[in-house]
Amino acid sequence: MTSEFVSQTASAKLQRSRYPEMQGAARFPVKLPVHIKSPGGESDVETENISANGVLLNHDVDMPIGSNVDFTISLPAEVVGAEADVKVECHGRVVRSTEESGRRGVAVVIDTYHFERP
Repeated sequence: MTSEFVSQTASAKLQRSRYPEMQGAARFPVKLPVHIKSPGGESDVETENISANGVLLNHDVDMPIGSNVDFTISLPAEVVGAEADVKVECHGRVVRSTEESGRRGVAVVIDTYHFERP
């Protein structure tokens, strides 16, 4: 093996290990409305994908890695078989922020959540 290959492999492993909370679960490309409350203010955004561990949000505002965020995910009534939308109150932290083709993605690991009672 060349030292360049070893270096690239080590670099790839290091990059993957930075986000262990988000890497272990299957991601589903589901677009759901989300209301965010963070130190930077409140806003309404949409999920790009969601997993058991967290969400990737389409968000115009840069959120610093490590910052805490409270957010509410709305699950449509017709999808969950309820009379009204089901709200999931979540608390998490930003683990990644990217920008690609003019779109910002903010990855948030979910630390705690609970279903809001109607």
